[in-house]
Amino acid sequence: MPFADITGHEQSISLLQASVRNGRLAHAYLFHGEARIGKRMTAVRLIQALNCEQPSHADNFDSCGHCRSCMQIVARTHPDCFVIEPDPESATPQIKIEQVREIEQHFVYRPLIGERKICLIDEADQLTIGAANALLKTLEEPPGHGLFILVSSRPHALPITIRSRCHALRFTTPARTQVEAAVILKRELPPADAHFLAVLADGRIGEALETNVTEVRARQKECLALVQSQSLTSSTAILAAAEALAKSDRGTETLSWLTRWIRDVVIVIVGGDQDQLLHLDQLVDLRQYAKRADIDLLLTLLHDIERFQQQATRHLNVQMALETTLLRLREALGLVPTTVSV
Repeated sequence: MPFADITGHEQSISLLQASVRNGRLAHAYLFHGEARIGKRMTAVRLIQALNCEQPSHADNFDSCGHCRSCMQIVARTHPDCFVIEPDPESATPQIKIEQVREIEQHFVYRPLIGERKICLIDEADQLTIGAANALLKTLEEPPGHGLFILVSSRPHALPITIRSRCHALRFTTPARTQVEAAVILKRELPPADAHFLAVLADGRIGEALETNVTEVRARQKECLALVQSQSLTSSTAILAAAEALAKSDRGTETLSWLTRWIRDVVIVIVGGDQDQLLHLDQLVDLRQYAKRADIDLLLTLLHDIERFQQQATRHLNVQMALETTLLRLREALGLVPTTVSV
């Protein structure tokens, strides 16, 4: 599919198209930005446009998306295009030196079909030291017919020597409205679910397009059950729920859901943009909670949850964190007197 299939990133795409039109395409690029926002897809679309058998003749420079070459690139069977990425089945996914050396052997020879040999390196920050050093030698003396596109959500993890030899192109998170529209169009979901996925994914279009809405709605329902008044006012219910969630290895995930719910209450309290609410369909209940909530306690609780998520890994800690979070949440929501010890 052509560039038009990309959600957002209009500026980055325009810069690439202009570079091709003006004959100023760099020999190496670093596409960087948050994970799953469309960097890799843009790289694939660029590779298709450079090899398309029926390219657009308009000023925007694009591919047809359906010729033999475009299809081969998607299928990874094009003789001049290569992909390097970590092995997802490995316990510690890395890009190894052998993978880079294999590509180097291909780049010694001229392209078989197109004008360039192109290598897409996904999750380039996973290059081992040996692989990075091997790649550096190629980037220092690039073949005239070669193009390297490195994709990373952690560019700081790449050696500065690699970064300095690539033209960096920063990708920003698409607007929520763009993600929402893409989900409605491509997944044919109702607007309420599209909004829910767009907000849940925080603009990560790849995540929004792939997340199972039925499963996450079920997780949302479980979280909403925890914050019901009858649940929070019962210490026994809180302790039992925390234990059950920790034993089922869903404690950390539940903390994330509670964080999003608490943030929604805060947004309502301060009169923020309602379109940013994850639980928009629960707006009536959120307003009821907001009327009696203590925003300072909620903000402190959010900070403490975030600190825990950065540090804790053991089940016992997760259970304790859930218990503490729920007990403090009921206090912040005014469901027990603040003078009562919990």
